[in-house]
Amino acid sequence: MSRGMDFTIRPATLEDCKDISRMLLELAEYEKVSDQIKITQRDLEQDGFSKNPFFHGIIAEVPEHLKSKDGHPKIGYSLYFYTYSSWKGRAVYMEDLYVMPEFRGKGIGKALIAKVAQLGLAAGCTQLNFTVLDWNKSSLDFYLKQGCWDVTSDLGYHCMRCEGDALQHMAQGDH
Repeated sequence: MSRGMDFTIRPATLEDCKDISRMLLELAEYEKVSDQIKITQRDLEQDGFSKNPFFHGIIAEVPEHLKSKDGHPKIGYSLYFYTYSSWKGRAVYMEDLYVMPEFRGKGIGKALIAKVAQLGLAAGCTQLNFTVLDWNKSSLDFYLKQGCWDVTSDLGYHCMRCEGDALQHMAQGDH
């Protein structure tokens, strides 16, 4: 809790999905991709809080007297899930890390990524993976400062994706 900001990091619950959904939209606007959001609050509830969740989440929360100008005490979040590296074993993938703009620079993002790292280590993971947009210099600098490195430039990997009709065709063996 650096610089005197009073906040807590805790596991996300089903009741947090409304706020996660709100912040997810804020993140998409920041990344200039709001039109690509297809997930609803209900999807988050089903996918993160069912018997076999597809993701896990943590919430950054401030006391009521420090809530955001819009009245939100839940001011940051991270979504993550476990993956596997055939070379290195267990890994944790951080899908999102978000702190509302008015709360940035107060150690909250650092506390969120630290918690994901702690959870990964506790689960036996040897690496934390995530993506960051190439134009997002402040985030890139932040992650590099935490000891992260860019596998794209250093190892030459490309992050690939298949979705929509192409995914359907792939599943049918059409290509």
